[in-house]
Order: sequence, then structure tokens, then C-alpha cells
Amino acid sequence: MKLWKKTIKTFAILSIIGITILVGLYIYAYFLPPISLNTANSYYLYDNKDNMIYQGSNNSEWVSLDDIDEDYLKYIINVEDKYFYYHAGFDILRIVKTMFNNIKAGKITAGASSISQQYVKNLFLDFDQTWERKFNEAILTMRLETHYTKDEILEGYLNTIYFGNGIYGIKDACQYYFNKDISDINTEEAIILAGIPRSPNNYNPISNKDSSKKRFNIVSNYLHDEKIIDDEVFNNLDFDGLELYGKHQNNNLNTLMYYQNAVLDEVKSLSVIPDSLISTGSLRIFTNLDIDTQEKMEESINKNINSEESQFAGIVVEPSTGSVLALAGGTDYSKSQYNRVTQSKRQVGSTIKPFLYYGALSNGMTPSSTFKSEKTTFVFANDKKYAPTNYNDHYANKEISMAAALAYSDNIYAVKTHLFLGESTLVNTLKTCGLKEDLPSNPSLALGATEISMFDYANAYNTLANGGKRNDLFFVRRIEDKNGNLLYEHKQEETQVLDEAITYILNETMTNTYNYAFQDELSPTVIYLNGKLSRKYAIKSGTTNNDYWLSGYNKDVLMIVWAGDDYNKDVSKEYSKKIKNIWLDTVEFYEKDKQDTWYAMPEGVSAVPMNPVTGKYDKKSKTLFYFLNGTEIPYLN
Repeated sequence: MKLWKKTIKTFAILSIIGITILVGLYIYAYFLPPISLNTANSYYLYDNKDNMIYQGSNNSEWVSLDDIDEDYLKYIINVEDKYFYYHAGFDILRIVKTMFNNIKAGKITAGASSISQQYVKNLFLDFDQTWERKFNEAILTMRLETHYTKDEILEGYLNTIYFGNGIYGIKDACQYYFNKDISDINTEEAIILAGIPRSPNNYNPISNKDSSKKRFNIVSNYLHDEKIIDDEVFNNLDFDGLELYGKHQNNNLNTLMYYQNAVLDEVKSLSVIPDSLISTGSLRIFTNLDIDTQEKMEESINKNINSEESQFAGIVVEPSTGSVLALAGGTDYSKSQYNRVTQSKRQVGSTIKPFLYYGALSNGMTPSSTFKSEKTTFVFANDKKYAPTNYNDHYANKEISMAAALAYSDNIYAVKTHLFLGESTLVNTLKTCGLKEDLPSNPSLALGATEISMFDYANAYNTLANGGKRNDLFFVRRIEDKNGNLLYEHKQEETQVLDEAITYILNETMTNTYNYAFQDELSPTVIYLNGKLSRKYAIKSGTTNNDYWLSGYNKDVLMIVWAGDDYNKDVSKEYSKKIKNIWLDTVEFYEKDKQDTWYAMPEGVSAVPMNPVTGKYDKKSKTLFYFLNGTEIPYLN
């Protein structure tokens, strides 16, 4: 009995303390300034010409609660926060029940956030699950509840909530998914829109129609059980008869959201941006996006990649600054939000060879250095063997020059070079160029048999494109608050990490991948582009069992493209040509009004006419090999 009384007394004391703290926090929140509802977490993205190309979480026209479909209001409230009008921001009973169910299940099976709490989450660009964040969220929820009516909170919530595919707010959601005004949606459409906010990327009908249908059935059954919809309406629901739209009103590019998401990821990483964006209001984010180039790349993707079983990724960069001009993380953001430029890692194949040959040129080899191209098995300690093969098992079966090996993408020459230099040379060259990925020092690295993120890889490639100068890639030029106050500005940092003369020799040598003069037993790998290019580019292709790559650049532009299957299934060889077409269309469009320039030959470099295949001096040859002064002498006899 004493223990029981003591327990009741302790519980009563803790309850009084808890209630006192809670009341104190509400009083504290009341005396804080109100949150501006119609500018909450709004951000505006601008392209490289300072034209606004996107605004998120803030509509140009704020929709009044009176103009929103009444049925939809009933559906969303019952699905997301049944007792919204009866609690002060936190549904305590629901929280306790959810905690109990999660503990019982041994995992998180559901959440218990009220509409007010969800609205507060929309006020932030980051969603870090920290105690500090949760405390701030609680205070902000109290600020909402003490300064605004329930109708005002609900109105703000519905105008800012995320509906997937880059869509914020119920007005734009209706337009995007159904091409309708909010007052014109039917029952099925209202049920779908009520179900999306729980998991926007999973439950929207454009990206995931099957998951959306399952969610539709769950929501409609719940609304029927709760007698929100009657038997007649429930029995006549028709999800499959819906007409979906799936188009943005402005800048209706299927790939643009990949770029925008990459921008927001960079913004989140900037420590100088205040944690609380409420106090600063709207963010104006000025990016490096070249909207015309982005549009041209997407146009070419749509023309060339027409199979839903394959995917594409591409990035376009201005080498001199590291500015990311365009990016496509897939063929269609509405169908897959997975960004294959920034999130995926794939084997890069023979596109790694320019870094191998830079190491070779730095260690006394020249474009005329020869190895024999023939079927070879390499034997190592403990009788370990490595037997790489050339594409289609074709070999020159004779001594060939480094320039020819690069043009043909000869694997035997590459592995011989890699082992001759020492396996750490290639790793060190890539690190010097800016690659962050930790790579294995093994024989197969020379053939790109390692997985690397395209964005990380583009950082390294940009060093070659920038004449050996390293500058990290970036999306955001500057960020301002709604009043134009500067919050952040990118500072250009550049370091010469590679030898300028050797980089020049490598870049010249890479132009032979589409040079007819190298046609012999083997053919240059990018000969398809010969006659299609308006100017000079350094280009390297790469192929694995499941990947097709192309990297190409000059002083003005670097573009890397990839095509393949997300699940490593075989992809048609046609994609080797398709990615070349996309690369060609995009870079030539970007270059069309620019002066035709190439890298200036540095002092200490000589150009000598050579036989392309043998690497021997041939004064009649129209093919020039480039050497550090003096290193050409052994080949002149």
C-alpha cells in the first residue's frame, strides 16, 4: 500500500512539473514573434543569367482555405491529424499510442506528427533528427498554435506541404498531377492527394503508380471505416480510370529537379547559412545552371534513350571555374528521383586511362612509347593470374604506340603500363586530380574495374580539362535573403596540381580517339564522331559489361555521360552510340556561339610528325605527336 501511494505521489509530482514546464513553454512561445506563414521555407532558384527558374514551398498565388475542395479538407485532416482542431499542436494520446506500437513492433512503423508539427518541418531545408532540432520544432509548433487560428495553420500547411516531384502546395499539386484547379478535383483525386504527404516520393501516382494505388486503397478504406465517405461513393471508386497529367507549368523539364536537388544538397552543406531560416525568410539561390544547355541535353536524352529498362546520367561543367552548368541524374525525375550523378557509383571502364597515361608521361614515357598488343596472361606471386582481354578479343598483335593504345583503348597496353609504373601511380594521380574515392591498388584498376561516383569523377576530369588546375565543382554562386542581403558567395580557389606541359600532351593525344589516321587492325573508339565535331575535343570512351561512358572536353566545356541499367542487367550495345549522340548534341549546342579555341602549347613542348601506330618518325605523316623537348630525340632515327 505504501509503495502504491508513493508511486501515485511521484506520478502526481512529475505530472505537475510536466504541466508547469509545458505551460511555461507555451507562454514563452507566445511572447516570441509570430512566424510569417506565407514565406515559410520558400526558396527561389535562379540560373546563371539570374532568371528565376524555380520557386519552392511558396506559390505565387496563396490559396485561401475557402477555395479548397471541402471533401479534400475532410480527407487530409482525418488522414494526417484527426484531432487537429482539438489539440494545441501535439496529439499526446496519438504520440503515446504510436510509441507503444513502435516499441511492440521493435521498429518505427508509424509517426505521430500533427499537422502543426508537419508544417513546422516545412519551415526548414534540412531534416536532421537531432534533439536540438526536435526542441526547436516543438517551440516553433507552440509559436504557430499561440499566434494563429487552426484555419490559418491549416491553410499555411496546405500551401507549403510537399507533394513529390518538386511540387509544393495543393494548388500546384492539382495542376501537376491532374491539370485541374483545386476546386475541380473529383473524389478519387482528392483521396490520392490526401495520401501523398505521408511519403511524397513513394505515393505520388506519376513516379510510383503501384504504390500510389496501394496507398489509395488504404486511405479510402480508412475514410470509409470512419464514415467520411459513404457506401455508394466507396463502392464506385475507380483509381485505374484516372487521367494523370504530370507536367510543370514552367520549365517543364523532366531532368531539372535533379539539378535542383543537387543545389539544395549543396546549400545544406554550407555552414554559413543560418540554421533557422525562419528569421531570414525566403532564400534566393543563384546557381550556375545554363537552362538552355539543360533543355538541349534533355531533348537529346528523349531522342536517344527510349527504353524504360535503361537509364542515363550526365553532367556539364565549365572547366575554368568548376561551375556545374547542367545535370541529369536520370531520364525522368517524375519516375525516379535517384540521382545517378551524385548518388550512384558505377565502374568507369576505360575512361580511367587518361589518368593512367598522365602518370606514364610524368614518368618518362611518351606518346611514342610502345608495348606489344597481344593476348596476355599476367602472372603474379603465389601463381595468381590476371588475363584481361580487349573489346571483342581483338588485338593489334604487334608493338603499338601509347597514342595508338589510347585511341584503340587497348587493355593489354594499359595493364602493362600500369604494372610498369607501379599500381599506386594511377591511384595517386586520381587523388591529385581531386578524386575523393578510396581506390584499390590492383591490376584491374587500369581498366576502370572500380566503382566511382560520376560527380566525384567529374571533379578529377575537370583538372585535366582545366590544364592541370584543380578547382572543386559547385552549383551555387551566391545566396541572398528576401531583402537581398548576401548570406553566401562562392569563392574561386584554384591550384595547379598537374604539370601544364604534360597535361597538354595528354589532351592532344586524346584527340586521336576519333582520328582516321589511326585506322589499322584496330579502330579508334570514337571514330563515329569524326566529321561531326565543329572543333577539337579530348575524348575518351569506356565500356564495362553493364556500363557505357563517354568523357570529353576542351577549354570551354567538360561533359561526362553514362548509360546502363540500375540493377546491372545487360544493356544493348546501341547505347555506345546513343551516349555519343547525347554528348555531341549537348556540347556542340553549348559551343555554337563561342570562339573556337584550344589549349595554348606551353613552352618546352615540341610537335613532331609520327607514324600513328608505330610511333616512329615519319616526316610525311600528318599526325603530330607531342613531346617534352628532348624526349622526341630517340624516335627520330
